[in-house]
Amino acid sequence: MKYYFNPLDVRCKTVTGGAERKTPVGFRVYSDASTCELVIRKDGVNDSCYCEMTGEGGSFRYELTLNDAGLYWYYFRLDKKYYIGAGEGLNAVASVNPRAYQLTVYAPYETPEWIRGGAVYQIFPDRFFKSGKIVRKAGRIYHESWDELPVYAPNRDGKVLNNDFFGGNFAGIAEKLDYLASLGITAIYLNPVFEAYSNHRYDTGDFMKFDETLGTEEEFRTLLQEAAARGIRVILDGVFNHTGSDSRYFNKYATYDSVGAYQSKDSPYYGWYQFIEYPDKYASWWGFDTLPGVNESNAGYEKFITGKDGVIAHYLDMGIAGWRLDVADELPDEFLQKIRAAAKSAKADALLLGEVWEDASNKVSYNVRRKYLQGGELDGTINYPFMRAAIRFVRDKDARAFVNHIRTQIDHYPKQSLDVCLNVLGTHDTLRILTALATGTPKTEDKETWAAFRLEGKEYAEAKRRLKIASLLQYTVPGVPCLYYGDEAGMQGYKDPLNRMPYPWGKEDAELVQWYAFLGRLRRLSPFAGGEYRELYADRRAVVYERRKDDEAVIVAINMGNNEYALRFDGEIYELISGKKKKNRAVLGPGSFGVYAAEKI
Repeated sequence: MKYYFNPLDVRCKTVTGGAERKTPVGFRVYSDASTCELVIRKDGVNDSCYCEMTGEGGSFRYELTLNDAGLYWYYFRLDKKYYIGAGEGLNAVASVNPRAYQLTVYAPYETPEWIRGGAVYQIFPDRFFKSGKIVRKAGRIYHESWDELPVYAPNRDGKVLNNDFFGGNFAGIAEKLDYLASLGITAIYLNPVFEAYSNHRYDTGDFMKFDETLGTEEEFRTLLQEAAARGIRVILDGVFNHTGSDSRYFNKYATYDSVGAYQSKDSPYYGWYQFIEYPDKYASWWGFDTLPGVNESNAGYEKFITGKDGVIAHYLDMGIAGWRLDVADELPDEFLQKIRAAAKSAKADALLLGEVWEDASNKVSYNVRRKYLQGGELDGTINYPFMRAAIRFVRDKDARAFVNHIRTQIDHYPKQSLDVCLNVLGTHDTLRILTALATGTPKTEDKETWAAFRLEGKEYAEAKRRLKIASLLQYTVPGVPCLYYGDEAGMQGYKDPLNRMPYPWGKEDAELVQWYAFLGRLRRLSPFAGGEYRELYADRRAVVYERRKDDEAVIVAINMGNNEYALRFDGEIYELISGKKKKNRAVLGPGSFGVYAAEKI
């Protein structure tokens, strides 16, 4: 029996990706069968609906309108006995127990237009650049040399306190804005900037005060103004699942002049936390007693974060462009909905991104199916699945894994969300991408080995070549590239905190910096501002795809294998990396890559 269905083929499914509720979605299966049924059920419901499809000249069609947002699972039954479901890369396959296709149905929502076509730069504030006088606080270790390693070894109690600082600050970031503009950066995402004990500042001490070592509120406002003058916006990291134990709200060490929850059950913050045996046994983030978890459903905490004068609105009113929400899978849906309402009320085009490491459209967290992309919660996410797929393609030469990832995200995500997800190759929580792309990266948990590991010579050259290809993917597939500070300079580093070393000013890899400047120029082409993605060719080792918007198109071709490919065009075209003109044909040699368009950039 013959059959064909592909949810990314508009002949088979009239809406590509997620569908807005109350919008008709047409399905068509091409087959020589006598009958065909669409079998569909809503997530969480056991019973399926068998919908008889209408035969029409070698195919069967059915139009469906779903009124409720949510996830729906579907497959097809031919001649009442042959089941057709989703195979590798969404290709239809016959199976006794078919894997269902996913249909994401969402309530109407919009995502900010300003982020499309741009490029984001993630900064770990203490390690980017320092300028002017550095405020030193008691209880902190300050490195005298910018070139030192962060403290990575445990102390005598077996803990890494993360209380060593290099002094990066707001003034330093402002001083380097012209450099960021030269890379085509249109937004900066800052890891936490509020007062805290640690250098990573995920242990918030005071949500309403900037850390003194970073600078004053006036200096932060100056950064916003200087960035805006260069067309660059600023996104802050919102850590709302937990606070620091050394905070105004918990105040375990009596550092603050407030009465914290640890000090008294009469504290106004007592209800924010979940004590098991008061005061020393309490719920905390992943068991870290320095990070007591908050109860997001507590009315006082909820108002503090999402109220009219709450944290979300306060900084949006100050001029930031949006929020990245830390550990979004640990924030209840109801709380996320209130965060979104507060953000959009304060600034209609505020960006709201969540830290989600898996497919955000169908994520299950603590046995609950999440609703991130069904309208009313997130605009998009930090796209870690892209990172894993890109590494498999570029390092392991597995084009199929990458192609399947792209196809699946396009099918599962509402387009307005996919367009604003941040495509990352590395963050403060992962190996530096150059290190991750190395063939000989040591598989060890020994921190001394981590600290000593460096790529050199041919190994460094090969990792750099792979990084160029991976970053080309990052800048050209659906979504927005997010460049982790220093990746463009050739920074290396194993796990935290060695992936958070100071930016190597004056010691950058100039070739890589120039490469990222080229990618920044490439991003300005209109197809990358929400244009369509179309796969032109893919096999086990090579991928060719097109980004198109109206009459403008860009073609990206990557060959990680040993074969040679001939690309054929109608007339003349430019290979944008070399600037060379091609006529009718271009050759893609083993291990090579190219970008093609009608005009130079």
